[in-house]
Amino acid sequence: MKSSGEEFSREAYDTIVGLVYSRSRICVGVGKQVLLANRLRSRLRELGISSFDAYCALLKSGRNQAEVDVLVDLVTTNHTQFFREPDHFRYLTDRWLVDAAPELERTGTPLKVWSAACSSGEEPYTLSIVLAEFLRAYPKVDWQITASDISARMVDRARAGIYATGALNQVPEALLKAYFEEGIGSYAGSCRMVELLRSRVQVERINLFQSAYPVGLGYQIIFCRNALIYFDEPSRLEAVQRLTRHLARGGLLVIGYSESLTGLNHGLVSLQQGIYQRP
Repeated sequence: MKSSGEEFSREAYDTIVGLVYSRSRICVGVGKQVLLANRLRSRLRELGISSFDAYCALLKSGRNQAEVDVLVDLVTTNHTQFFREPDHFRYLTDRWLVDAAPELERTGTPLKVWSAACSSGEEPYTLSIVLAEFLRAYPKVDWQITASDISARMVDRARAGIYATGALNQVPEALLKAYFEEGIGSYAGSCRMVELLRSRVQVERINLFQSAYPVGLGYQIIFCRNALIYFDEPSRLEAVQRLTRHLARGGLLVIGYSESLTGLNHGLVSLQQGIYQRP
């Protein structure tokens, strides 16, 4: 195969972009032929398919419905790190938890948190570290984190909780020693989250636009950071409205630094950059 995006016919490109949007609401945008070709070329080799037109014929035939999910998985962008956009975690420890934790302990209410676009797991495990540290002072507070992503590859990585040592540069040394185990043998150069925290994080594969979410209601905190930027405006509003239905009254929806809900009729109250509250 050629390395240029020119190997796409207009029909093949439009078909792939349309299928990705219909399944995930991700807007690939114009002029992404080279990006798509680079991400899909190895998949065509695995399938023994010689052209993108033939691949599109397979996708449209209905003979392999799971292949559309593979397509979306390959197209999605997964960039994250521990303690990314740290102001959000500081808000939790310096403001929200200061007020919420005593009340949760007094009432016996469990703390439910959802990382709704978790990628390879760095975000929910950061949240688990933050909660474990803060809630030492409130040992009666039970807490659990749901983590989810549309990508099967990322869900598998999040469940494993194994990360290259070099990916942990943002984790303070004391927390690194407390909450990670160094790999040995074939896992040398990697670290794994300790079982204490992995057991607190339930990882699911969830498409934000599937008919229903296999999670309950009443989450006090939902993180959905750096996912909305890939959606068009109607899809952003739909995702926010659906996530908000799973928030408890007074709960927080946290989105990324580069994202905004301006112009959307979302009904939430803005507390600070990227942090909104359900009234």
